Amino acid sequence: MTANTSASAAGLGDFIDASPSPFHVCATVAGILDDAGYTRLSETDAWADSAADLGRHYVVRGGSIIAWNAEGRGASPLPPRPRFRIVGGHTDSPNLRVKQNPDRTSVGLATVALEPYGGAWLNSWLDRDLGLSGRLAYADADGNVDFALVKIDEPILRVPQLAIHLSEDRKGVSLNPQNHVDAIRGVGETQPLLAFVAEHAGIDPDAVLGWELMTHDVAPSRIIGAEQDLLSAPRLDNQGTCYAGLRALLDAEPSGSIAMLALFDHEEVGSGSERGASSDFLVTVCERIVGATGGGRDDFLRAMADSICVSGDMAHATHPNYPDRHEPSHRIAINGGPVLKVNQNLRYASDAIGEAEFALACRDAQVPLQRYIHRADLPCGSTIGPLTATRTGLLTVDVGAPQLAMHSARELMGADDVAMYSAALAAFLRR
Repeated sequence: MTANTSASAAGLGDFIDASPSPFHVCATVAGILDDAGYTRLSETDAWADSAADLGRHYVVRGGSIIAWNAEGRGASPLPPRPRFRIVGGHTDSPNLRVKQNPDRTSVGLATVALEPYGGAWLNSWLDRDLGLSGRLAYADADGNVDFALVKIDEPILRVPQLAIHLSEDRKGVSLNPQNHVDAIRGVGETQPLLAFVAEHAGIDPDAVLGWELMTHDVAPSRIIGAEQDLLSAPRLDNQGTCYAGLRALLDAEPSGSIAMLALFDHEEVGSGSERGASSDFLVTVCERIVGATGGGRDDFLRAMADSICVSGDMAHATHPNYPDRHEPSHRIAINGGPVLKVNQNLRYASDAIGEAEFALACRDAQVPLQRYIHRADLPCGSTIGPLTATRTGLLTVDVGAPQLAMHSARELMGADDVAMYSAALAAFLRR
């Protein structure tokens, strides 16, 4: 099925390759929004003269970004109690991150001390060519703190597997996250890692004061399969939603409501930060928009009660080698369309009203809808959905696109699902 959307599997692959860290996701999204006529706002500035002008804007907080279109098809000023239709997602993915004192030497090899972030599937990070990305905080010429993005796409690190002959039963080893995931960087003495990274970023190494650095697989995303109907890529969870939601925001022309994209960092570790889904970021932005339109606190509360959020996160496709790990009557097909996710214990936020809203969006987009529940005897993962609903009071529904190998260094999804997912999100925003 060809959905009516600007999203494509090739476009998602390019987006992912440009965005190895949450900070790069925000930079990539911001660059595309700039080209589309969006204006960046600062949280420290007054918004009264900018957010109320029927315009398109965005704001960045670290590795999180919120963008909105208050323009749509209309030409009249927004009411003081606007309605929000929000697509939410997260910018982070499980990986291996650099420790504070990273330089080590063992048996004559220079290594880098790494720590798993989130629920990384550790064995998938072995025997891969790894680069580094993230950001450095440094003191500028005036003694103020500034930051620079870092993206080293060269294979500078590798975590080697233990030879099968050295395992006790030739069936592999159980990886210890403290002892077994440090990466080899070279032989003998090498330049300190942070000095190497700083020079790559054009910064005096002595000026570096802090860092958030992480590894990424440098192999590019690829459309694969005999029929070219699959996308092999890192970080599909959850850059698949970041990209699909961004294209949906650009494709939708909302009428009578504000279309919003809210992408949060730190979902993979619980969202408990100043920029995570548990923070005040979304609430603050929405309240300031209402205030900029002339509304007061009561108008804001009424607006939130009349709004809705789609929590977008990738979904588990039924694995052909492990069909017994899935609910028998809820098979999820690759290239089978967007997925509605329901959990009776509220690991997902979907309720009947939210389910109906997304089902109507899929009908409007003319794409099929699949419904997922997790096996009752396996622990179910979660999303930003329950946190967003709790923090904001928004009606929230959890959805996604089907994929395999979730939390692996390399993941797999259907090429056709990219466009169908984005089309459904665009239909939701414009309803």
